[in-house]
Amino acid sequence: MSSEEQILRAARGAEVAGDRDRARALYRDALASPGTVGAAAVGLARLDLEAGRPDEVISGLDKVRHDRVPPEQLAEYFLLRAAAVLYRDVLKISPPPEFRQPGHREALEHAQRLVDQYAEALEATLLEAIKDLPGLSQRWRESVSIVSGRTRPYLSQSNQVAVPRLPAQPFFRREMFEWVARFEQYTDVIRDEMLAALGDAGDEFKPYVQYQPGEPVNQWAELNNSRQWTSFHLYQGGKPVAANLARCPGTAEALRLIDAVHLAGTCPNAMFSVLAPKAHIPPHHGESNARLVAHLPLVVPDGCLFRVGYDARRWQEGEVIIFDDTIEHEAWNDSDQLRVVLIFDVWNPLLSLEERAIVQRIAAAERQFRLGAEAG
Repeated sequence: MSSEEQILRAARGAEVAGDRDRARALYRDALASPGTVGAAAVGLARLDLEAGRPDEVISGLDKVRHDRVPPEQLAEYFLLRAAAVLYRDVLKISPPPEFRQPGHREALEHAQRLVDQYAEALEATLLEAIKDLPGLSQRWRESVSIVSGRTRPYLSQSNQVAVPRLPAQPFFRREMFEWVARFEQYTDVIRDEMLAALGDAGDEFKPYVQYQPGEPVNQWAELNNSRQWTSFHLYQGGKPVAANLARCPGTAEALRLIDAVHLAGTCPNAMFSVLAPKAHIPPHHGESNARLVAHLPLVVPDGCLFRVGYDARRWQEGEVIIFDDTIEHEAWNDSDQLRVVLIFDVWNPLLSLEERAIVQRIAAAERQFRLGAEAG
């Protein structure tokens, strides 16, 4: 073992033993040798990261990276990848971009770019490694994306009643719902009734997001009380909207075919959802994974996209899609025309009839406890 390697080993031993000052001094000695400079730089970066000095981590690694040392001696392959992992740790303990101090912002943005480049390269490498294997589905592409750091796992997050241990799958197969084919036969009738309502009762299409003054709007600021996203309710919060149902008898008849979910104060819901040109519905989560949300696309111009978790899809007019809205989802209309879908909710088919009854009892009791007399 060379004297440089002995210094590096001693530095690592001091670091493990908790003698940070001695470890730092030894790592600096190791920086003088081309053969150990990469490992020494990473060792110093670990110490700076542990001490909460992200700027020193980034500037130290970059300084060594750009020194005029032959690549084969610098072990640049190791250094850059180790740097990316350290940068990722730096970013984890750093505040969100909007709260970063001006003196740190540029260095952290640089770290983010390197981490993104590393993740993209790793994702491509992993996909290449498995591309010839049978059974390669979207599930495994998402796995690669998570392993590489490109995306995070998308979990079910219910705003109200959550049912543990239900599979958090974004989209559900049509074959799991016996009513789908019959329901789709009503598409033309439903579309005609929607267009008539839009033409004759346009004022009844209300902004979907309606926060009161003083309430926190969070991600809904741009859509709050905006006609960028409007809705014509047929059922809302568990109650029928009689006037709107009377205006759309064919739609009402079709809705009687579905396996509608009933939860106190929450379901059923059904509405025509109108997204204006260039509008975006930001990422959000739904109320309960006991229910699923269905879309019947009615007017879908080119340039419209819908994402649930990792999976993005384009609506096809007249083809029902069913998804778990407790998984983060969002929608875009990048066209110059309106996008309109009929939205309604149905029971999650993975629940038994007995489990549905339990969910209903929990929802009703929670609402009664929270609201008291108002719940009635």
